[in-house]
Amino acid sequence: MDKVVASAAAAVGDVPEGASLAVGGFGLSGVPNTLIQALYERGTGGLAVVSNNCGAMESGLAVLLAAGRIARVTGSYIGANKEFARQYLAGELEVELIPQGTLAERLRAGGAGIPAFYTPAGVGTQVAEGGLPWRYDGSGGVALASPAKEVREFDGVGYVLERGIRTDFALVRAARGDRHGNLVFNKATRNFNPLAAMAGKVAIAEVEELVEPGEIDPDAVHLPGIFVQRVLALTPEQAADKRIEQRTVSD
Repeated sequence: MDKVVASAAAAVGDVPEGASLAVGGFGLSGVPNTLIQALYERGTGGLAVVSNNCGAMESGLAVLLAAGRIARVTGSYIGANKEFARQYLAGELEVELIPQGTLAERLRAGGAGIPAFYTPAGVGTQVAEGGLPWRYDGSGGVALASPAKEVREFDGVGYVLERGIRTDFALVRAARGDRHGNLVFNKATRNFNPLAAMAGKVAIAEVEELVEPGEIDPDAVHLPGIFVQRVLALTPEQAADKRIEQRTVSD
């Protein structure tokens, strides 16, 4: 029942070349930077990543992206990540862009054992009809486009069929966690981290504060330990490393 691992290197030591990863985080909030750095140092490449965005400000998944370690991204936001956009448009990276709520539900569904579901998001667009560029040819043409999806009508409203997502591994970050893998997330970090952990067959969580079993009130647990296979306790320095993407102050 003790899922604590000795180091970040040990936590990701069996992630193979070409593995699929669900990675938590939203912008710079709740990103498992320590585990991502360990994966970078291990040299693993050809990764298929599922995450809301692919890093920002040269941190998080941007570390793996800049090193050419990511082959495919399933996400909902490119944002200000210029390297992400460059690789995508140059045909170096396959990208499946989907609505943000659909991404969240596909991760949750996969973790809950639901193979597919219907949603109205994307009906009447290329999300449902197909033709979204997954990979460019480097010359402005589309080398690979998304396929059409099944659309059905319920009570006079159209819905598109979306598949649940399951990945080989998941990397997440939590504010608190115990040795059994029960996790608590802080504010915005709760957005995608629990869903990513659920979707991974092997979920690895880095926690800012490690506590003993029983110290977390069961009513306060955001993600039960049944979804988590490994726990890495961060050092105080690692736990305190939290960047701000857009610092805004009043006059």
